[in-house]
Amino acid sequence: MIQRDLKSLTDTTFDVVIVGGGIFGVALAWEAISRGLTVALIEREDFCGKASANSFRMVHGGIRYLQHADVPRIRESCAERSSLLRTAPHLVRPVPILVPTYGHGMRGRAAMRAAMLVYDTLTFDRNRGIPDARNQIPRGRLVDRKECLARFPQIDAPGLTGGALFSDGQMYNPTRLALAFLRSATEAGAVAANYVEAVGFLRNGNTVIGVAARDVELSARFEVRGRVVINAAGGWTERLLGGLEGGGLDPRPTFSRDTCFIVPRRIGSDWGLALQGGTKDPDALLSRGARHLFLMPWRDCTLVGVWHVVYEGNPDAYVVSDREIGTFLAEFNAAFPGVGLRPQDLVRWNAGLVLFGENREGRKDLSYGHRSWIVDHRRREGIDGLVTVIGVRYTTARGVAERTVDLAFRKLGRKSPPSQTATHPLWGGDFADFGALLIEARRDVGGLVPDELLEPLLRNYGTEYRDVFRQIAGDPSLAAPVSGTTVLKAELLHAVRQESARTLADAVLRRTDLATGRYPGDKALVESADVLSGVLDWSAERKTREIAAVKATFLNGSGEPCAS
Repeated sequence: MIQRDLKSLTDTTFDVVIVGGGIFGVALAWEAISRGLTVALIEREDFCGKASANSFRMVHGGIRYLQHADVPRIRESCAERSSLLRTAPHLVRPVPILVPTYGHGMRGRAAMRAAMLVYDTLTFDRNRGIPDARNQIPRGRLVDRKECLARFPQIDAPGLTGGALFSDGQMYNPTRLALAFLRSATEAGAVAANYVEAVGFLRNGNTVIGVAARDVELSARFEVRGRVVINAAGGWTERLLGGLEGGGLDPRPTFSRDTCFIVPRRIGSDWGLALQGGTKDPDALLSRGARHLFLMPWRDCTLVGVWHVVYEGNPDAYVVSDREIGTFLAEFNAAFPGVGLRPQDLVRWNAGLVLFGENREGRKDLSYGHRSWIVDHRRREGIDGLVTVIGVRYTTARGVAERTVDLAFRKLGRKSPPSQTATHPLWGGDFADFGALLIEARRDVGGLVPDELLEPLLRNYGTEYRDVFRQIAGDPSLAAPVSGTTVLKAELLHAVRQESARTLADAVLRRTDLATGRYPGDKALVESADVLSGVLDWSAERKTREIAAVKATFLNGSGEPCAS
């Protein structure tokens, strides 16, 4: 259970206090508690509410680093992808991706065959410890021109010689994956609270001994004390450090506003498609030309992206404008003219701030972030008890957490036990075969829920699906889905009672599938608000505001927020 227990935050001096509840923060919480440390985590909004929720849903195995000849990054990415396929098999699974080939040279079949051979050799152990063959990453292979066009008839055919097919990992739901880390941590004893803002650091001389915090809902101030404080606030990192005399970052981090778009229908097949866009990778040693844009199947939708823009403004105020949407679609349609995407084809944009490389102002071909930052402020500014972590990729959060907790043990002067998180199942992930889990659950629920609702439930909760069904025990009507969706009404209550959902957006955008893809419809949002208001005691005015806040995350044909 994730319980917003502010008294526990104030009554304990923790080994580790983590500021930030995105994927890097929750991975840190699980890593630290699993190795015997006491842990508190605070998040000023909702868990996994920003960049982590708005990712492209990919679990990268590092194939793009072949162009950089960066073997360590390939090995790291592959290992972390394998870890997620192994520990969260309900939430991460392979997806095939087609790269069309043209002519000869770097864009030709021979070059791609060689690249896949090298990559498969470097990642020879990619399926170690993954028992379900359906969750294993197959070897890359070449496909002929006919199969390419059968899968994607819209591909620009002149000069097409075929394609290279490789597989990577894809998240069923990035927020549920982050919550699996957090549920693992809280079930083991970590204390986690959303809507608690860190407003400054507590100091004893040159040592940080905790954070000054504010309950966002009641504006009450209190202190959370810890022997090591880890600042994992992502794009808000510098803002938090700004109040700490002598504690800034030099050089300053650069952030990108990474954006992808959701099309509420499938385009093409159940394969992904990589297309060359309009910008180059200046860091590549072996370049195929322009960087790739991706068209990816995701549930019953299609993801299009990723679009990177250096962002130096207010981290609370980034948006994607109509003009920018038009610019991106022009680049995408130039790469894939057979689709002809229009603004009205997009249901929403997802964007978040991600650590980037160093780039001159106005530069077109951008340098991406290479390594996550783990900053020991004692070494840099002489301030003990404080570590800053800024991550690059969702995929590598667990590994970054492992290294950071190693550092925390050194700062605590304690011997560190070995990490187990690369192999220990996350909350809901302790099964070997998803098909067998589906059969077991079908038998267990006794026909209470049809298969078309049971499978997405298992994808989100894995073996912990019974946690949701406990909500139904006292009210069988909660086994019914919210109108027009695959989400049970019981999941909404579970979101509040077991996972600290405080708003409608928390429940439908971050705890369930209900509004993470296509627009679920006005009726579904009203029904959901009615269910939540019964336990959160909302007024009619509050319900109206909650529904409007969710609808504002969607786009209509003109790119404006979805009309009320």
